[in-house]
Amino acid sequence: MTKRNALVTGGARGIGAATSKALAEDGYRVFINYVNSSAVAEQLAEEIRSQGGEAFAVQADVRDDAQLEAMFAQVDEHGGVDVLVSNANMNFTAKPFIEQSWDEFAQKLNDEMHAAYQTAHLAVKCMKEKQFGRLVFISSTLSEVPAPNFIAHGTAKGALDSFSKYLAQELGPLGITSNIVAPGLVETDATKDAPAEFKEMIRSYTPTQRVATPEDVANTVRYLASEASSHITGTYNPVCGGAYVQ
Repeated sequence: MTKRNALVTGGARGIGAATSKALAEDGYRVFINYVNSSAVAEQLAEEIRSQGGEAFAVQADVRDDAQLEAMFAQVDEHGGVDVLVSNANMNFTAKPFIEQSWDEFAQKLNDEMHAAYQTAHLAVKCMKEKQFGRLVFISSTLSEVPAPNFIAHGTAKGALDSFSKYLAQELGPLGITSNIVAPGLVETDATKDAPAEFKEMIRSYTPTQRVATPEDVANTVRYLASEASSHITGTYNPVCGGAYVQ
């Protein structure tokens, strides 16, 4: 029970997988949440175990309260959640505002905030007892820099950014920090079909002259999950190579 537990929602692929690996390397017992990617999650857990880490694949749709409670119960068997990385991807309808219905818009807001709120609520119950906790929410630079057809996504992530600040203020006295990690364009399965011209455009105006990898994002998360970040809370951390410097 002395090893700290990290739960990564949407932890089987892309940014989530890189984060699961990074936290395992840092000595956390990692719980890799997935919805449908059972084989991928189990393979990742086995890879971590083969390298001396400790990892479990746990199935749950983070939009479903009963499944969430069952997942947290599994983590509780090992001492409860110490680090929550809220990373599960929520689909959205990519449309301009004038063509989008309220239902399409609200679906993304509701799914995004419900998942973040409920997972944090369950995690904090345990963190409060320990007087230690790390909440890390994966947002997007699109919450600060609008792009065509991303109004539902960007607005939902903006709500997430604000939510984290409120948690930071309220939970700080309990030893719990809350921070946002906001990737720009990242090379993942989700972006593999993006036009090469678009990726080149992003790369060309990025000061570091490259597109982010999942490991770039994971390295930011691993710091915010660490003991060393105890005095950092309520922050917004864009991982975009300076592409959106304002």
